[in-house]
Amino acid sequence: MSLNDVALARLIIENVRSHGIIGLAPDGHITAWAAGAEAITGYSREDALGMNIADLFTPADQAAGMPQAEVQTALREGRAEDSRWHQRKDGSLFWGNGVTVDLGAGGLLAKIFRDETPAKHAEEQRVLLLNELNHRVKNTLATVQSIAEQGLRAAGVEKSVREGLSNRLIALSQAHNVLVTENWAGADLRTLICEVLAPYERDPSPIRMEGPPVRLHPSQAVSVSLACHELATNAAKYGALSTPDGRVAVDWNLAHNGEGQRFLTLLWRESGGPAVVPPTREGFGARLIRQTFAAEHGGRAHIQFPPEGAHCSLLLALMDEEPAEPGQPADPAPVPA
Repeated sequence: MSLNDVALARLIIENVRSHGIIGLAPDGHITAWAAGAEAITGYSREDALGMNIADLFTPADQAAGMPQAEVQTALREGRAEDSRWHQRKDGSLFWGNGVTVDLGAGGLLAKIFRDETPAKHAEEQRVLLLNELNHRVKNTLATVQSIAEQGLRAAGVEKSVREGLSNRLIALSQAHNVLVTENWAGADLRTLICEVLAPYERDPSPIRMEGPPVRLHPSQAVSVSLACHELATNAAKYGALSTPDGRVAVDWNLAHNGEGQRFLTLLWRESGGPAVVPPTREGFGARLIRQTFAAEHGGRAHIQFPPEGAHCSLLLALMDEEPAEPGQPADPAPVPA
């Protein structure tokens, strides 16, 4: 590298204000200080040169061995990533996100970081509001369940009907639990199905699941959860899950059309249970599944009752987890016939 190149590199580094760039000796003392570091931390070049990098860390982190551990990791592995609260000169905190790298020049290192305090505060506020929403939704579901139970009991509705409604509300709550774990960003299909089928597990397991990783939009996660709940309830009462030898296989797959739209196909198959007699009329559970998926942008549900065990096939055009435009849901393309 020529002297002109070195001068140009130094000029760029010293004038980058979006990032803090600090030169470090192996013992953590600061050997170089760019303008961006001054803008973020409040320390001038005169303040910083010769100062130990530990002065930018909180007392708790210093007591835990930082930043010495970060420096040692960078010397050993070439780099050490770091995201944590740091201290400015005036004692205020900023969320520094960056990396310390070994420059390969006699143990000299560089710490490069950004001030992401506004984004961190926004994330903390989002989590706070989300937790409050989760709390309110769970309380609402519990209240609805209590009102429904008391109202139906007072009206003389038979116990089986009351329990059916209560169990469906519980299924909604279970789908909600999975979404809470994922911060309402969507739900993993396998996790969702496992949550619904957990009460029916035994040793050896009567349930086999097979399929690729699939992420569901929050609204579609509720639909799939309700469908699996209805199928499992029916299997426990009349089908494969009502006998020790019964088995349930749940298989799913993904498909794409030429426009980039994703489709989920899911097949529920029962075997080893009592011989199946097709119902003379469509039950509430089957009607709920069919109507739920018919409302899902052209999705379809088809239930059959062969003698060896009930089958249910579901087809769903998957929605994106993020809206296509701010404030607008992403509508999938029509499901192919």
